Amino acid sequence: MSLSGRYVIAGIGATEFGKLPGRSTVSMNVEAIRGALADAGVEKDRVDAVLVKPPTSDFQMHYVMKLASALGIQPKFGGGWDQAGAANITLISIACMAIEAGQCEVAVVSYADNPRTGSAAVFSRPRGDDALYGWFGTLPGYAMIMQRHIGEYGTPPEAFAAIAMAARKHGAANPKAQVRNPLSLDDYLAAPPLVAPLRRDDCALVSDGGGAVVVMSAAMASRLKVPAPVPILGWGGGQTFFDVAQRPVLTETMAKLSGPMALQMAGLRPDQVDCAQIYDCFTIAALMTLEDYGFCPKGEAAAFVRDGALELGGALPFNTSGGLLSETGMPGMQLIHEGVRQMRRTAVTQVPGARNVVVSNQGGVMQTHATLVLGQ
Repeated sequence: MSLSGRYVIAGIGATEFGKLPGRSTVSMNVEAIRGALADAGVEKDRVDAVLVKPPTSDFQMHYVMKLASALGIQPKFGGGWDQAGAANITLISIACMAIEAGQCEVAVVSYADNPRTGSAAVFSRPRGDDALYGWFGTLPGYAMIMQRHIGEYGTPPEAFAAIAMAARKHGAANPKAQVRNPLSLDDYLAAPPLVAPLRRDDCALVSDGGGAVVVMSAAMASRLKVPAPVPILGWGGGQTFFDVAQRPVLTETMAKLSGPMALQMAGLRPDQVDCAQIYDCFTIAALMTLEDYGFCPKGEAAAFVRDGALELGGALPFNTSGGLLSETGMPGMQLIHEGVRQMRRTAVTQVPGARNVVVSNQGGVMQTHATLVLGQ
């Protein structure tokens, strides 16, 4: 029996994004969860599952117990999941499967971090054996992958610029976005490389903030009279354990497994998708995800994204609240929230007539991937 449509995102909640000095990650998670419960119209006593991605910048053991204690609840089911930026969607799928198995009825999924006013050192540390090649931090691995894509397919800088410009254009319309100034092609090209070929505007923001969702069955949402539940049509995942230097192919991501899995569950083809919220920690990640999801053939993303195709009114409106490049660098949850808003018809940059949305999450240096398909 298909689980497509049997579960819903009942509520969403978030903190502000950007600089939140003095805020602990637990306090931000609590604020986001309270907001999500209020959005769903559900009392916290109904919650019997808490699922959380522990903060990246300050990983802590038993984090979910600390959070549940701060919320004042004793869940039957819960835990922390470390899949880097892919964790939020994976946790939503775990919540659905736990409810299906009768382990819980109402789950909250949340994530918060404070690398902007806390410590961002985790993003500059050595990563596995890649450090043997002189690669330290997040940027060098993505830069190597971007260089390979350029070398194999001749991908021009204008293709990466199109992704950054679309995100920034949509973020400029979002009053809650951390960066609200639009980006021109000249601005993009004028920025010097940070780690070549990655320019400044190819890279996600560093942000404090938190976000949460409430997950339950569609039947429970009906019984509780949830005002605006959004059906979960499909999900998928994929991961590789290879360091970048060891991977046999650098020009594809685990989106090639995750995307088709989620779309098949939802009963959709790529050409039937109305809008997309794509994990854009770096423009190369978003560009390769578009290819691996099947929106265009491998190596042809440059042609696919040109002429405003990713902007409102284009072939595939993308990251309509600004994504990681403009709204907030908080990994992944903001994309889920925007997918929910699109399906509720409450987005600031609303895609007219959108009936479905694909959301992607990605972790590490393209090591993990998760996909969510939402509908109405």
